[in-house]
Amino acid sequence: MWQELRTELHPAGLEIVTVALDTGGAEAARPWIEAAKPEHPALIDQAHVVDEMFGIVNVPSGVWIDEEGIIVRPPETAFPERTRFRDRPIPTDAPPGLRHRLELAKGIRVEPEKYIAALRDWVAHGSASRYALSPDEVLRRVGPRPMDAATAAAEFELGQHLYRLGRTDLAVGHFRQAHRLQPDNWTYRRQAWTLADPDQGPTDIYDSDWVRDVERIGPEHYYAPLEMG
Repeated sequence: MWQELRTELHPAGLEIVTVALDTGGAEAARPWIEAAKPEHPALIDQAHVVDEMFGIVNVPSGVWIDEEGIIVRPPETAFPERTRFRDRPIPTDAPPGLRHRLELAKGIRVEPEKYIAALRDWVAHGSASRYALSPDEVLRRVGPRPMDAATAAAEFELGQHLYRLGRTDLAVGHFRQAHRLQPDNWTYRRQAWTLADPDQGPTDIYDSDWVRDVERIGPEHYYAPLEMG
């Protein structure tokens, strides 16, 4: 999906860099990258440094950085196109659990048309684009980083370190602490759930999972609405 957009906009000066946030490393992300056949840089962030640095709390998120290395839009939900499965009927023979998961996913708000229109405008007009934010506005939207969020990042980093050492018994406690300290960080939640169960389903080690947490907040609130003005 991003490759098509890159093909369109790269001649006008845009470079796209995709980053897979996956503690599992290259082997976990490789099939998706190979299937996309990207001509742009496609990186794997095994340590989740990118989301910690930029404050990304869910994926997919996009950050706009200009030619001077200045952030002109902080992290926000970034879909390059409407996901195709949303327009397809759910198979009648789908198991009940899968059916419910797909129904929830279909209810998630995505706004690719709005996002891509803004991106095209920025590529065409640069700093004159009304979608290129001032440094003050970028800082306002990012907001201050509370101590709980900073501590959650440290807990999550410790959990990853222990997981890579094979000490999953100790890693879980730190992942749970990260979830407690920053409950709106879906990146932390989904990574820990995926390491325990590829489908992010219920397990004995976490008191939450993707379906239950999306049900709790409502799928329409899974992503924050785009603030393009």
